[in-house]
Amino acid sequence: MTTGPDRESTGGAEAPDATGGEAPRAAWPLFEVFVRGKRGLNHVHVGSLHAPDEEMALHNARNLYTRRNEGVSIWVVRAEHITASSPDEKDPFFAPNGDKVYRHPTFYEIPDDVPHI
Repeated sequence: MTTGPDRESTGGAEAPDATGGEAPRAAWPLFEVFVRGKRGLNHVHVGSLHAPDEEMALHNARNLYTRRNEGVSIWVVRAEHITASSPDEKDPFFAPNGDKVYRHPTFYEIPDDVPHI
């Protein structure tokens, strides 16, 4: 095991890689973590973590982001699998929806007893 300024601040631990050798944690994939606080609400991005696989990412996310029973559901997604729009392209990307007023719920009456809308 090597130590130095390029090591992460996680204690410099290493884990076995696919070849049976040691791989530094920096080589582990990055996972984005989403937690749903209560039933019926949306999942919210709460942070990121490195883990060797999806199962360990899920366990680490539970230990790190729901220590005080904040969540009822956790999603972990490899960061490399997320594709997002750019804030710089906001106007041209979302502009085509502006002329479709039927997509906005202004024509519908929502009952007072319907939550989370």
